[in-house]
Amino acid sequence: MANKGPAYGMSRDVQSKIEKKYDDELEDRLVEWIVAQCGAAVGRPERGRLGFQVWLKNGIVLSRLVNSLYPDGAKPVKIPDAPPTMVFKQMEQIAQFLKAAEDYGVVKTDVFQTVDLFEAKDMAAVQRTLMALGSLAVTKNDGHYHGDPNWFMKKAQEHKREFTESQLKEGKNVIGLQMGTNKGASQAGMSYGRPRQIIS
Repeated sequence: MANKGPAYGMSRDVQSKIEKKYDDELEDRLVEWIVAQCGAAVGRPERGRLGFQVWLKNGIVLSRLVNSLYPDGAKPVKIPDAPPTMVFKQMEQIAQFLKAAEDYGVVKTDVFQTVDLFEAKDMAAVQRTLMALGSLAVTKNDGHYHGDPNWFMKKAQEHKREFTESQLKEGKNVIGLQMGTNKGASQAGMSYGRPRQIIS
């Protein structure tokens, strides 16, 4: 963000529309979840979009978050002892979080781009990714989620049905309601308008 000049015209309009999608109430809920999930050691950000961005920017908090959703022996992201200070190292840490989030089950369309967070281009996308991650954690219900389960909606789960051979045969005899009925069908009384008039 430091090397980016002011936006004018259409660029400014687009950026302001993106910034309006950012939800302050959702930020509060996400901060509460991250602190509950990772512990108080991660600290708390200053309120607002910029404070939230600065808190997550180096990728350490995000990496701790995704690691906390796995059992002790299977942490997907390596966290350095000292937080990275070099830009490419910070971006690399964010990229590791994004890959781990996808491996956890977050759909590719819900995953933000590294620049969305690092340059604060689209913090609403960052919120969407964290919401998707939280929803998956609640849905999996494997004991690694900490916090209020009502903070996130559960994802729809597959409900397989098993049918016996006789049930499948019975189903072939039923006429589906989409097909209508053939009772009382007749063309009697149907007319198609007046006959063609030939004038000579």
